[in-house]
Amino acid sequence: MLYTIHNQFLTLTVDDLGAQMMALTGSDGTEYLWSGDPAFWRNRAPNLFPYVGRSTGDSCTIKGVRYPMTRHGFANRSTFTVGSMGEDRVTFTLTDSPETRENYPWAFSFSVSYALTERTVEITYEVVNRDRETIWFGLGGHPGFRVPLEPGLAFTDYALTFAHTCSPARAELSEAYMVSGRETPFPLVDGDTLPLRHDLFDHDAVILHHMDKTVTLSAKKGQRGVTMEIPRMNYLGIWHTPEKEAPFVCLEPWVSLPARQDVVEEFTQQGDLIALLPGERYVNPWKIRTF
Repeated sequence: MLYTIHNQFLTLTVDDLGAQMMALTGSDGTEYLWSGDPAFWRNRAPNLFPYVGRSTGDSCTIKGVRYPMTRHGFANRSTFTVGSMGEDRVTFTLTDSPETRENYPWAFSFSVSYALTERTVEITYEVVNRDRETIWFGLGGHPGFRVPLEPGLAFTDYALTFAHTCSPARAELSEAYMVSGRETPFPLVDGDTLPLRHDLFDHDAVILHHMDKTVTLSAKKGQRGVTMEIPRMNYLGIWHTPEKEAPFVCLEPWVSLPARQDVVEEFTQQGDLIALLPGERYVNPWKIRTF
């Protein structure tokens, strides 16, 4: 079921299936989110929990027991409950169930909240440990944005510009698109800019570490764009469908990486996953500002 919130600047539509943003429309009619055209990519903005990316053999182990874990976890294929809703804000919550325990044995709640403040979507991830023992999880976002955002512009007119100069490293992928365990320097133009081109994604996502936490998608000749602020995310994945001239780009804030090549990861030992004690609450806010 679709739910819509709005203010004088933006209208946001969210599906309770995956708590996924389906449309983000400016008051002038500009649509910022990718349309979900299955010719390129059928999704729009999945929420990733309790794992990010691929896992070896679509599985993981938790305290030595092997569980199925498909790409990006199971939240994006789960129906959330609407916990609260106002004109300009809404919260969706997924709690553990017999179905989730087939993939992930712990008791939890995972909430995704959206609030509109002027031209900004404020997104908050919240995980509560409802179990009697420590739980581990990864999480992240996967929003796709239309590129170009305006008529008369091309994909290659756009660039990603970080708010401050930085020296990111790229998490290298194996031939099977798994994490290789290596990071290499990924220099930016003038220390802050990554011009977009389609062949950037011929070997899947560009995954950056140690990047600045504010990045803007825009074109010098254009007036419309988005700025993403991800203060508590360790990684930024940048992606579109490999080996295609896809008219979108995903900016993916992640707290953790996918699995290593040929390693069935043990949740309690994968160092970048979040460990949460019984009864504790984890909160991770991030923002998408439109212009």
